[in-house]
Amino acid sequence: MRMLAILIALPAAAGAGEWGAPKEITFTAQIDGTTQRYVEMLPAEFDAAREHHLLVALHGHGSDRWQYVRDPRDETRGARDVALKHQMIFISPDYRAPTSWMGPKAEADLVQILTEVRQRHRVGKVFLVGGSMGGSSALTFAARHPELIAGVSSQNGTANHLEYENFQDAIRESFGGTKAEVPLEYKRRSAEYWPEAFTMPVAFTVGGKDDVVPPHSVLRLAKVLQQIGRQVLLIYREDGGHSTDYADTVAALEFVIRSALGASE
Repeated sequence: MRMLAILIALPAAAGAGEWGAPKEITFTAQIDGTTQRYVEMLPAEFDAAREHHLLVALHGHGSDRWQYVRDPRDETRGARDVALKHQMIFISPDYRAPTSWMGPKAEADLVQILTEVRQRHRVGKVFLVGGSMGGSSALTFAARHPELIAGVSSQNGTANHLEYENFQDAIRESFGGTKAEVPLEYKRRSAEYWPEAFTMPVAFTVGGKDDVVPPHSVLRLAKVLQQIGRQVLLIYREDGGHSTDYADTVAALEFVIRSALGASE
């Protein structure tokens, strides 16, 4: 059974209209019976009779479903503004917050959420965006479920969990063991090993001086995707750290949306 909690309305960028009140939605996870949550926002002038595309925003390590709804930082504000410009449905899930890293349970929750949202709304294409852990998780989910995703924008994420060394306690809990204990699970969730799955447009933003989530695996994946003819945008800021500014966030998202929708948008 779903429960909705309607909260305060949030402003959007000037000239882009505004969001309606966020709705916190509670559901029972099919994978383990636990209570899980996500937040849904609709444009204030939402027309339920017509089709709307969907943007799913995945929060970073240590945060939760409210980060992409409330946080004023460039990555989150940019995602909200682009979604509103395109009159999208905006979903921000806990996906086993605060430290999921898109393990099996988080993955199952997101599949369930997408199914449920399609039952309530006329959903067109589904896009993913996320920063840091969310950027990594967006790549993981897109690689594992390319049939569900029309485009993905990853900010400052990793594409290789076998290589990545930070936040290992959280990742071990999420993935069900260490790299040595369950190496195939780490490989399954490492987008770099599955370039053929990225049939959708992909955008990456990374910083050359990012020591929280180093950019190397994403740079390699972007190169391979370019070599096999995929639609790819790589925004690499050589002096950048573990963040993406507003302009790059918007440019990356606009690239995947425009590439996926083409002349229809």
